[in-house]
Amino acid sequence: MRIGLYIFATLTLAAIVGAFVYTVNPNNYLLEVTGIHFNLPVAVWIILPMLLLLVFTIIHMLFYGFKNYLKLKKWQRDAATLDDAFYWSLINEPKDQKYALDEIKNSAMLLSKASIDMKENVEGLNSRLTKIINLIQKIKSGEYVDLKEHKMTKLFSENNPLLIQNRLNRLESDKEFVEEVMKSPSLFSKAVQKKALEIFAARETFYKARKYAKTFDAKNFKAMLKRVGGTEDMGLSVEILNEFVEGLKLECSDFVYIASITKKQFTPDQNLALFKKYQQNNLKAQNAYLYLLFEYELLEEVGKYLEEQNESEFIKFRALYELKQEHKKYKLEDLIEVDTVCNEA
Repeated sequence: MRIGLYIFATLTLAAIVGAFVYTVNPNNYLLEVTGIHFNLPVAVWIILPMLLLLVFTIIHMLFYGFKNYLKLKKWQRDAATLDDAFYWSLINEPKDQKYALDEIKNSAMLLSKASIDMKENVEGLNSRLTKIINLIQKIKSGEYVDLKEHKMTKLFSENNPLLIQNRLNRLESDKEFVEEVMKSPSLFSKAVQKKALEIFAARETFYKARKYAKTFDAKNFKAMLKRVGGTEDMGLSVEILNEFVEGLKLECSDFVYIASITKKQFTPDQNLALFKKYQQNNLKAQNAYLYLLFEYELLEEVGKYLEEQNESEFIKFRALYELKQEHKKYKLEDLIEVDTVCNEA
């Protein structure tokens, strides 16, 4: 019952009782307390306890009403805090939260260490949670979301999976962003760096890739080499090739693959000069150099080179050399798979 209605009902009842008593006994009653005389109608003496009870009842109601008000405020604050905790867990950035009520704290504290992965949309949520869930679903579906437009750029840590996925989505549609990552790879996660490099290697030429030679790895360098010889002018030159080879950690198979591409692009003299230098600086390029010597049928050079090496090395090439001495019609590809020349038995 509302306190105003309660007071009105109580006063009305007291008035009715007082009026009834007054009609029955309109006389006064004298009461002396510590020398003080109270001479009041009997009706007043009858309703006086009712009024005192009303006063104490109102005080009681106000006290517990205020206590309930304070508790309600705590519930409201904790509800808002819980809402905030759900928000941060949804974006994979859980944070410690302070709760006033143990009833909520004992369970909600899990959210400070957990992330929420939404499988389906949920109806009936507040606008803030609904908005972030919709954005998350867009990111997961492969769509790029402009976080700056939604004032969310500062919400995510660099290793946040949603931020990484959103950047991966952007790489697929934003050519300028690909180059931005190539220019400043340290500002982005490893996954974004890797994807940007793959896209760049699949789309750009050596003219543009040249300035990012130190950013490349062998895998993506070879991916670009694979495109050489097609309809597009890839811009591969001796100078550019040197820059990449000097900046990359190449294995034996990498050098052989490079030689298999450059033999179609450069002159024999250019190729032999290149790989002679490479094998002098890096022993892993020796097989590639031998591969080119065989390709160009320079058997005398092959013989001299093998004589300078340990007899336990280059077994396949030695076997081929012996066969070529007797049957010059044999070619390298007839006896050895180019991809396996680095695998010594």
